[in-house]
Amino acid sequence: MDSTPPTDVPQKLAWHTKLVYGLGDHTVNLALTSLQFFFGFFLTEVAGLRPALAGLVPLVGRAVDAFTDPTMGRLSDMTRWKAGRRRPWLLIGMVPFGVMFTLLWSDPGAETSQGVKFAWFAMAYVLFSLSSTVIAVPYLALTPEMTSSYDERTSMNAFRAALAITGTLVAVTTMRPLAEAFGGGPEGWAWAGRTYGVWLVIPWLAVWAVTFERRSEPPRGESFFAGVRSLFRHPSYQWLTALYILSRVALDLTVAMFIYYFTFWLNRSADFELTMGLFLVTVIVVLPFWLSVARRFDKRVIFIAGALSWVVSCMIIFAGQPEWPRWAMFVLAIAAGSGYAASDLMPWSMLGEVVDEDELRGGHRREGIYYGFFTFLRKLGGALGVAIAFLVLDLVGFQSGSEEPQSDRALFTIRVLTAVVPATLVLLAAFVALRYPLSRARHEEILVELEQRREREAGREDV
Repeated sequence: MDSTPPTDVPQKLAWHTKLVYGLGDHTVNLALTSLQFFFGFFLTEVAGLRPALAGLVPLVGRAVDAFTDPTMGRLSDMTRWKAGRRRPWLLIGMVPFGVMFTLLWSDPGAETSQGVKFAWFAMAYVLFSLSSTVIAVPYLALTPEMTSSYDERTSMNAFRAALAITGTLVAVTTMRPLAEAFGGGPEGWAWAGRTYGVWLVIPWLAVWAVTFERRSEPPRGESFFAGVRSLFRHPSYQWLTALYILSRVALDLTVAMFIYYFTFWLNRSADFELTMGLFLVTVIVVLPFWLSVARRFDKRVIFIAGALSWVVSCMIIFAGQPEWPRWAMFVLAIAAGSGYAASDLMPWSMLGEVVDEDELRGGHRREGIYYGFFTFLRKLGGALGVAIAFLVLDLVGFQSGSEEPQSDRALFTIRVLTAVVPATLVLLAAFVALRYPLSRARHEEILVELEQRREREAGREDV
């Protein structure tokens, strides 16, 4: 079936189209959040892997993404199937995506050596990374395909962010309880992984049904490496990538350390799910507010406002003490969610304008390679940050699976990695955002110039 529209993309999309489109990111976030929040804990406290090795597992998988994410983006740019350049990959990747996720939570056994365990989980992570790349990169590249409107892209990404946060919410509040409901231990976590694996597959049929692509010619006469060089000579992309990676590494550090912060510093492990649930619900609730603000201000301004609020919340988290009342952390979660919502929403919406500017510069639409590198650099940065954090925990004497109290040095390190380092990275991201050049006014000029060029090219073809 040829589902691409015969002319340019529409400016407005139906709300239900944006809602169903967001289900794709719901599944991706469900998987990624499970890994960010619980996989390190699963590796050290259930599978018995040393923290230094546990931190290396996702880094190995992300190293593979250095090749697969950009390659998948380029492949989707060059695809010439009748059903489109991006959408067929959703059907190809959805089943492997669910199957490989289940493999991650299968412990090879208590008697297995540290080296074999590491190899097993690293292999599983690589396979999961490959399967997620096949489905996620073409999916994300559909955003600028489906609308060219500055505000409508923000709206589309707000729907996507809301559905993504529901995936995060489900993972944070149900993954560990589900594993415990299945009996806990390696078998309980394995069954929780299988349950989630089924969940990850089903929504993609609906996403396939509602999405569409613009009709455009794949870039010709340009090698993969020439495309990469052009991409990293694009100043707007450089600034956007820098601010996004800094903010996402900060988030990955916080979410990886937060369960340790609650378990070993606050001694309130049972409050972890409730606190994170309040945080994520707040993100969903305030998205309409930030969306309305974004209609009046440039996106970088909204990002900076959210980032500064996020920094303040991080510093309060660092100051948190075990004797603080429970409600203090709940209130803090609500405040943190309000700021994080803005800084998470904006970068993906801003990327669509960068792709438009690239079309004006080069004459072709290359959403795939732009989104592929954006995805890869985000994942590599987060994995590298978490790997370093776990290595630091190992060096300061954190004891995996021990019932003995952790040392004061280990507890202080957990607090620093949970709050101080992320706050520093987010503050740097806010400074980078000050230099981001693509404003609302500039994007409107780009669209006008693109339309004028298309009219000139159409006129030449008629001659």
